[in-house]
Amino acid sequence: MAWRLGICGLLMCWIFHAIFTQEGRLALARQDIAWATLSRGEQWEAAWSHGPEELWRALSLVDPWALLASFGCMGLTILLGVLRWRRVLGVQGLDLRFGRAGEISLVAHFFNSFLLGSTGGDLMKAYYAARETHHLKMEAVVTVFVDRLIGLFSMLFFACLMAIPNLALLRAHRRLGVITLFILLMMLACGTLAGLAFWGGLSRRWPQARSWLRRLPRGDLLERSLDSCRRFGREPVFLAQALTISMALNMASVLQVMFLAWGMRLNISPLALCVIVPMIICISALPITPSGLGVRENLYVLMLTAPQINVTATQALSLSLLAYAGSLLWSLLGGLVYASLKETHHLREIAQAEPTAGNA
Repeated sequence: MAWRLGICGLLMCWIFHAIFTQEGRLALARQDIAWATLSRGEQWEAAWSHGPEELWRALSLVDPWALLASFGCMGLTILLGVLRWRRVLGVQGLDLRFGRAGEISLVAHFFNSFLLGSTGGDLMKAYYAARETHHLKMEAVVTVFVDRLIGLFSMLFFACLMAIPNLALLRAHRRLGVITLFILLMMLACGTLAGLAFWGGLSRRWPQARSWLRRLPRGDLLERSLDSCRRFGREPVFLAQALTISMALNMASVLQVMFLAWGMRLNISPLALCVIVPMIICISALPITPSGLGVRENLYVLMLTAPQINVTATQALSLSLLAYAGSLLWSLLGGLVYASLKETHHLREIAQAEPTAGNA
């Protein structure tokens, strides 16, 4: 965690310094001061005196209604995520009421703010899901894995699908082409993992695979989790419904950034955002830095400053920070849910366990 936090800090410092340097250079040029004549220390002083002011100005220009609409879209993604997870739970025969599923999802979103990647909160989600049942704990944990797997695959598929009408844009700049290739590789890996999890195939090709699995530490639990995953492959209606909900969630994620771009009066094609935003979300989900900080900001600057899109680095960074602010707002709500309901649910579990202990 320490070195990942260090990477996060370095990435954030690097992107801020690079953007502030550019803003300082422009500010001094307006004053007819040549940047090359300054010492390194004077250049840094100019960058960090003019850069934050320009960043704040860009952040403050966003339209309040657009900001509110963006926050609403972020909330919609959480709501759709709850609906999809309840459908996943239903396949395993777990009936978790909507309110409790919403509480757990908000708490998971809260932990996403400081755990690795943008999916670190799934660990807490799996923990609370297991606590909701006494006889299907492994199946409850598997639902969190499957829910994330379906969500990631659908986002990757959405990005690849939207890459088709954006081929001219993606081919025009090398950096966009490299990122697109990485997304294609991620979708191939994710699709392979989903295929093996839902339909298998290794045990048919290598009959001894299951026996080897049982020899591993906690092999019985691993085999049980695989059998749980196979149930999803036998439910084509469920897969169609889950992918439909996921596609709606993907569109809400794009709309969140689209509203912010409109509110900042950025001239970015909505079609371009439909491929850029999913790509950034998918790469930021990798467990590199807490909440994807630094990775996400660098990707926004890297992609939006391409000449074909022509957004300034300061505007791209501002867009990223505002999008993250919307996520943090809902994370704070999740933190309140965690703080206020954790003890309540713990006491309720103790009360339910006491009669059982008395009977024993």
